[in-house]
Amino acid sequence: MNFVESGMAAQAHPATAIDRKGLSGPALRTFFRIAELWSLSVEEQMTLLGLTARSTFFKWKKNPNTVLPKDTLERISYVLGIYKALQLLLPNEQAADEWVKRPNTAAGFGGRSALDRMLSGQVADLFVVRQYLDAQRGGWA
Repeated sequence: MNFVESGMAAQAHPATAIDRKGLSGPALRTFFRIAELWSLSVEEQMTLLGLTARSTFFKWKKNPNTVLPKDTLERISYVLGIYKALQLLLPNEQAADEWVKRPNTAAGFGGRSALDRMLSGQVADLFVVRQYLDAQRGGWA
């Protein structure tokens, strides 16, 4: 008997929806705390979340207990990973929080800040910043 015949395929999809519902509120609340620590504008926050509608942003900010799209959860996951990596690399919290806005001459940044790179609007740019920091920590590159 394979995966589909056992009925497991039918059960896998609802679990994914439940996981997204359970993760969305905590993910948004944490994202908004990080955005405050990084002094991000509403526009910057919207770009990082992949949003174009201000009404959706303010709805999520007022009531983060929603079910986020997979893309948004992925974006938040990268932001959380970037935040965590910075806390590990730069134990001084202020220096860690300010790092995202400092010019960076490392490959991939071209003298721009990590925030500038992340604000391109592409999920891949969040990944690049996260990958850079993981490599600095001695993790995977």
